[in-house]
Amino acid sequence: MRLRPALVVLHRWFGLAAAVFLFISGLTGAVISWDHELDAWLNPQLFHAQSRTGSAQSGLALAQQLEAQNPRLRVNYLLTTMEPGHTALLSVEGRVDAATGKPYALGYNQVALDPVSGKVQGTREWGAVSLTRENLLPFLYKLHYTMHIPDGRGIELGLWFMGIIGMVWFVDCFIALYLSFPNWRSWRKSLAFRWRQGSHKLNFDLHRSGGVWVWLLLLILALTSVSMNLQTQVMRPLVAKFSTLSPNAFDSRTPRTPAQQGAPRLTREQAVALAKTEAAKRGWLLPAGGVFYSSAYGLYGVGFFNADNDHGDGGLGNAWLYFDSSDGSPAGGVIPGTGSAGDIFLQAQFPLHSGRIIGLAGRILISAMGLVVAMLSATGLIIWVRKRRARFMQTSGKRQFI
Repeated sequence: MRLRPALVVLHRWFGLAAAVFLFISGLTGAVISWDHELDAWLNPQLFHAQSRTGSAQSGLALAQQLEAQNPRLRVNYLLTTMEPGHTALLSVEGRVDAATGKPYALGYNQVALDPVSGKVQGTREWGAVSLTRENLLPFLYKLHYTMHIPDGRGIELGLWFMGIIGMVWFVDCFIALYLSFPNWRSWRKSLAFRWRQGSHKLNFDLHRSGGVWVWLLLLILALTSVSMNLQTQVMRPLVAKFSTLSPNAFDSRTPRTPAQQGAPRLTREQAVALAKTEAAKRGWLLPAGGVFYSSAYGLYGVGFFNADNDHGDGGLGNAWLYFDSSDGSPAGGVIPGTGSAGDIFLQAQFPLHSGRIIGLAGRILISAMGLVVAMLSATGLIIWVRKRRARFMQTSGKRQFI
């Protein structure tokens, strides 16, 4: 089989395999580019503090209060300071029940507190399969990169599935570009849109020419989707073949089961103090804005950013330092813009995929690209359906003639 016909077949089957999932990811991606803003609009009780006056407590103090009120939970992520008028939205997990060796079932993993009074304003299970107002944006966010495929035997099947879809998409980007230029002498046709020559030709041009115009952006989205879903399994080993990578605090540790975890010897406050000391040595000026605890890996992470930039808008994101939760020893970190070329390449994956690397303009661009991905998926399916219908009609006509 000649090259072009073979690539046409590959493009057809790659497209059919991925189209529905890319259509869903495209539409959800267009929405979740604004997840924080939309979430706050839909759920003011989770994001806007009820207290209008009074001094806000620190996130660390609020976490202590919440854990004292409910000893069955542990706060595993918080912002140390909140934007004025905002709640303290804490991530929580169930502590291990000594009787069963399993975490307590809380029924939620996020708690919104009034920063002045410490009152609970709301709770929710982030990522739950639910279309209620409280869960809609988290549902769409997780749908975007896992399709809500449940885990199996400890394997995150949704991440693997969409990571493989991303790999298929990445390869198909090159196939599609080659097929878009059947005759290099008439390359202008591959960039044109026949707006007034019927829906069939316009649909074809939207698929072919539309893909050519945004080809580089499509390639970036495909590559970064693989990087974020399968960074440990695929991308880090691949990049390591071309560039020396700094040790990863998580890859060098074996995750512990709930029964093996126990309570951390280091407190959050101690971890933040250690991080501040290290940041001062490095000459960092930004405050310690957030802290997380990974019970599975026995690590604290402390991020440095202002209260209004916890999402890391602009550049390669925020800096994080990691510390062992048993003895406080440094366990590395992620310092944007530092390290080898491979380190910086990996640091750029989420900022590129989300558009946050260039701030608001990038988020607008990526939101629009989500709609483009959905359009390319839909037009590709329409082309296939029309060709299949035409072949069926042709075959039926021959049979009737015979």
